[in-house]
Amino acid sequence: MQAPDPGDSPTSTSAARPACLITGAAARVGSVIAEAMSAAGWDVAIHYRKSQSAAESLAAALTGNGREAACFQSDLGSAQAIGQLFDRVIGRFPRLSCIVNNASQFQFDRPESVSATLLESHIQTNLIAPVLLTQQLHQFLAAGHTKNDNPAGVVIHLLDQKLVNPNPDFFSYTLSKAALLEATRLCAAALAPVLRVVAVAPGITLPSADQTEAEFEKAHAMTPLGASSRPHEIADAVVWLARARAVTGTMLLVDGGQHLSPLPRDVMMMIRS
Repeated sequence: MQAPDPGDSPTSTSAARPACLITGAAARVGSVIAEAMSAAGWDVAIHYRKSQSAAESLAAALTGNGREAACFQSDLGSAQAIGQLFDRVIGRFPRLSCIVNNASQFQFDRPESVSATLLESHIQTNLIAPVLLTQQLHQFLAAGHTKNDNPAGVVIHLLDQKLVNPNPDFFSYTLSKAALLEATRLCAAALAPVLRVVAVAPGITLPSADQTEAEFEKAHAMTPLGASSRPHEIADAVVWLARARAVTGTMLLVDGGQHLSPLPRDVMMMIRS
């Protein structure tokens, strides 16, 4: 039997609606993705690490709009924690068919200053957690998968235009995201037709770290289109990819053309210099 269209009307019962897990969904781009997926007809599992109040407020807003939403805390710091998160989510949302791996660590370092501790923490959050969640969704869906024209599920990773336009700044972050891009391709090949695996690569989207609003505005405008990605544009891309039956194993750049403008350093550093 073919899975229901995620765009079913808000009057659809929760038992008939597909569900998605969005990591890091309580704030920033993650919350905008959660709102967009809910509006497109998905029930939403909101993962958070520390932002409990924001997660609960988001869940209340989404539920008030006629969809189901629930909050799930996890630090994603170990295979056990990741497995427990997945089990809790499918216990609440047995029609889970989509994971959006949005949670990310983003701290500055360079090859000259990289430490084992910082590299390991980036790898855990930005690579190991998304890969293990992908594996678990595949196993979950494969156990009840019936052959039809549509893959049963989809995993969408949030990457970065830096992978096409690299520089040594944010070294550990860049390495971990580059590995996740390769995992996107390898998992798409290995896990089809049960699962599609795709990625979205934004440009500079919101102020980061100690960046001032003025610095952000200047950096955001340094693209061929005069503006890099905005949160709702990233969310629109995620919603489209969740429905794009023929798309797998690829990365969609949503960055206002930022990747077309090579820079010797990260755009944040170029503004300051």
